[in-house]
Amino acid sequence: MKNCTAGIDIGGTNTLVGIVDEEGSCLSQSSLSTADYADPKEFVRELHREIEAQVGHIEGSLILEGIGIGAPNGNYYHGSIEFAPNLRWRGIVPLVDLMKQHYSIPVVLTNDANAAAMGEMIYGGAQGMRDFIVITLGTGLGSGIVVNGELVYGHDGFAGEIGHTIVDPHGRQCGCGRRGCLETYASASGIKRTVFELLSETTTPSILRSVSYADLTAVMVTDAAAQGDVIALEAFDMTGRILGLKLADTVAHTSPEAIFLFGGLAKAGEFIFQPTSRYMEMNMLNIFKNKVKLLPSGLTENAAVLGASALVKKELGK
Repeated sequence: MKNCTAGIDIGGTNTLVGIVDEEGSCLSQSSLSTADYADPKEFVRELHREIEAQVGHIEGSLILEGIGIGAPNGNYYHGSIEFAPNLRWRGIVPLVDLMKQHYSIPVVLTNDANAAAMGEMIYGGAQGMRDFIVITLGTGLGSGIVVNGELVYGHDGFAGEIGHTIVDPHGRQCGCGRRGCLETYASASGIKRTVFELLSETTTPSILRSVSYADLTAVMVTDAAAQGDVIALEAFDMTGRILGLKLADTVAHTSPEAIFLFGGLAKAGEFIFQPTSRYMEMNMLNIFKNKVKLLPSGLTENAAVLGASALVKKELGK
């Protein structure tokens, strides 16, 4: 008999479901459309069917020890998804309670960035580290903060919202309803906004001028930068300047050993790492200078499933 855990990553469009063994190998993975389920109870019933099907189809006898779930606005303390703006389900969804109607094993829920941090600690580049931060650079900016080997949740379960620290109180409109949040500048959607601001403010030639806002992606900006496009390179420099400044502030709070960049925009490599590192060091308090490593995630394939699985693996180890 072999022990395993299930990792579930709930996104606004799709949900990934996978089975992970004790060594961190993803034995199977599939996806289902989150948006197809107006009723969370129906969604959980489908999750149950999917988990059972995967466990049943994997060769050998498996014991499912626990289930970890990463979700937008996932509250670790309450086991609920609370007012997630990009999901069909409104209000508070008691997801863990719904899952426990099907399972008597531990079920743990948190937000997707916290799950990524757990994945980094159990299976990725933060193995052996007790103090680090994971920054997820996707459509928005998420963050998972680990101090003394434990995720920081705060008194209400929502600690660590670095993406919603303010860069400029009169700045860009954010989906949270405020203005000037970090994620409106440092994210895949943020760099798109930066590119179009630069295009509107200058007459600098750029291959991006022929691309509509709706069609532009962060990958296109990276490809343009690789070709030496001045606008794309400037957009990355601006993004790194703002992100580096806010990371320097963050270091002063927890003194991490490392900060990991994860997600779509992090795949831009040196175009995002080089300016972010430079501006972070430039703005760092002297006692922290040259002490904090800025690193790419050590999780590659199946990262979201591994992160969610690591969440419950950590819980089982307590």
